[in-house]
Amino acid sequence: MSGKKLWEGSSQFKENSHLKRYIDWLNTHKKLGFKGYHELWTWSVSHVEDFWESIWQFFEVQSKASYTQVLSSEDMPECKWFDGSKLNYAEHLFRNARANQNAIVFGNESGVRKEISWTELLSQVNSLSNYLRSIGVKKGDRVVAFLPNVPEATISFLAVNAIGAIWSSTSPDFGAESVVDRFAQIKPKVLIAVDGYRYNGKPYGKVDVVKGIVKALPSLEAVVVLPYMSETSMQDFPDDYLNFYNLLDKPSSDFSFEAVDFDHPMWVLYSSGTTGLPKAIVHSHGGILLEHLKYMAFHNDVHAGELFFWFTTTGWMMWNFVQAALLMGSTIVLYDGSPTYPDINALWKFAEELKIHHFGTSAPFLVHNMKNKNRPKSDFDLSTMRSLSSTGAPLPEEAFEYVYDNISSDVWLCSMAGGTDVCTAFVGGTPYYPVHAGEIQCRALGVSLYAYNDKGEAVEDELGEMVIDKPLPSMPIYFWNDPGQKKYLKSYFDYYPGKWRHGDFIKINSKTKGLVIYGRSDATLNRHGIRIGTSEIYRSVGKIDAIDDALIINLEMDEGNHYMPLFVKLKSSAVLTDDLKKAINTQLRKDNSPRHVPDEIIQVNDIPYTISGKKMETPIKKILMGLAVDRSINVDSMRNPESVDFFIEFASKIDKK
Repeated sequence: MSGKKLWEGSSQFKENSHLKRYIDWLNTHKKLGFKGYHELWTWSVSHVEDFWESIWQFFEVQSKASYTQVLSSEDMPECKWFDGSKLNYAEHLFRNARANQNAIVFGNESGVRKEISWTELLSQVNSLSNYLRSIGVKKGDRVVAFLPNVPEATISFLAVNAIGAIWSSTSPDFGAESVVDRFAQIKPKVLIAVDGYRYNGKPYGKVDVVKGIVKALPSLEAVVVLPYMSETSMQDFPDDYLNFYNLLDKPSSDFSFEAVDFDHPMWVLYSSGTTGLPKAIVHSHGGILLEHLKYMAFHNDVHAGELFFWFTTTGWMMWNFVQAALLMGSTIVLYDGSPTYPDINALWKFAEELKIHHFGTSAPFLVHNMKNKNRPKSDFDLSTMRSLSSTGAPLPEEAFEYVYDNISSDVWLCSMAGGTDVCTAFVGGTPYYPVHAGEIQCRALGVSLYAYNDKGEAVEDELGEMVIDKPLPSMPIYFWNDPGQKKYLKSYFDYYPGKWRHGDFIKINSKTKGLVIYGRSDATLNRHGIRIGTSEIYRSVGKIDAIDDALIINLEMDEGNHYMPLFVKLKSSAVLTDDLKKAINTQLRKDNSPRHVPDEIIQVNDIPYTISGKKMETPIKKILMGLAVDRSINVDSMRNPESVDFFIEFASKIDKK
């Protein structure tokens, strides 16, 4: 049963949407006669080639050569899209440029603000591309970046992309070992790095880290430094390291974008690498272009001149996703710093100041605001905010209601989920559906996604594995250095041959067609044969005011026994008393079932997270199962590595329980 209806777009909201324009176009040009979203989605997944060709035609994708076919076959992952076409992603980002209006607006936690017009952006991309070409960077070469979320990162990406080279980035909060684990795999020719950054009011110098990274990457032929922290920091680097700003003053009148094959590698993203070497995931120019056009237009409804913001770092796929808003002729808004410095309202103040139209964040950020009883709408004018998007973790029902009660009563809340694997969302928002508490509105167009039960049958209104049974253009073209595609096949296709298993538990609502994600299926709480999504536990525990955060693990013991401890991080003033434990268990039993009640509740100082903000359920489970720490977790990929110490110590006591 769906949660409470919280919002529905007005008739004007729907009428002015890109989705309405697309449906009208389909009905006129393809004689299809669609009226609602679900029948459009059904057509998009049952006529895969027709749908994606319509995306190409509707957005008037520019190619230097004609494609011979839309799709070679529906066999994943061997299929090829739009074979024969030649295009460039960055070129399409500039197609809706608005002359001297802003392409980028930037701010950081120190109060710095910067605006870059479309004209300035193109000129700087031109200059940097010319420099890269002048040192021999060509199509297929790799250029990597160790940069914060600043305009120079976007300029660098566009310059690399424009010449057909391959981009990859990490943020400066990554440790040197973690950076090298990623970049060494792809043997980059150029590194663009920062001298340091500020976070939560503190400076973090990175001069020595950069030198260490360079030493560990023998393939490098040039190093470019962005003097972000200090204008004089260049003197701390070797003389042959180049100043980023010195490369931006040589634009060329004959600048051009390199047309590449549809499936030419565009960028390399990485899995979290929490239990081993990160998987290097490669996407294509054409696949990402079509997917981002579709998602930005139909599921985010971003329009020309609007400001599109997402709080992210260059080490998270959402940074790559943000760049796609330029396809719509909108202004991308970048922010560098802590989202809660100097206080919890930093981003809401930023949104009011800039009059942001589309505000993107993580589910944990919204839950943090909810737990702290923050009321942004009482203190800030957020009337320009058309949409508020959330990702990174399941958003609990209470947080949906919190948004409408405390942030904006008339905002389109777009909870979405996808991943680094496809650099987009499989499920998200649609202007045509209401928002119900706790539910993601829809399966995205072209995404043939279902919930599979244990028998491999598609089901509704019951928990199942998220499975995609038809190809998408933005699926990886391959993993880097993966002979025979062994890692690729194992990651997605070994459970249901020929079908993509994403590793999430979901439930599809047969009435609303919305869905709920219950957490990672590889961290499933298989409690005496009953599968429990971890988000069910977190949602209930989150209602207890004394609890700041939690982690649930279920261990399958000998002779069919189970041990399910719940680890809780308490607010500073709280104490884990017997009464509090009783309140937690009562809440879990009330909301769910007796099977959801843990065997033990244990207080910890902190909950382990990856740098990109993912709870580390599976790595911690491996530690508690007795696996060697170095085989279970890569602490260099963690936001708070010291939090693991407790679990290492706790693991030694489990066999005595």
